[in-house]
Amino acid sequence: MSKLGKNAASSEVPFEEALHKLEGIVEEMEAEDLPLEKLLTRFEEGTRLAKLCQAKLSEAELKIAQLEKNAAGELKLKPLESPDDEA
Repeated sequence: MSKLGKNAASSEVPFEEALHKLEGIVEEMEAEDLPLEKLLTRFEEGTRLAKLCQAKLSEAELKIAQLEKNAAGELKLKPLESPDDEA
């Protein structure tokens, strides 16, 4: 199983691929009697993948929240309001 690189490289990994790798790591950790060093390596990789998946889900949630229907019923991306806009 290949490791993901630095954050810039790992952010290019599609969500589905990252999730699949994370599931594989969990299965491996549960099924095998791994030495401590390998277990820690898998845990670190799994943590990076979990953070990546969470970031991608948060990004998707934000994009969905920005969508609104116009009068014709078409979805349209509305601008993101910054905290300064609320004041």
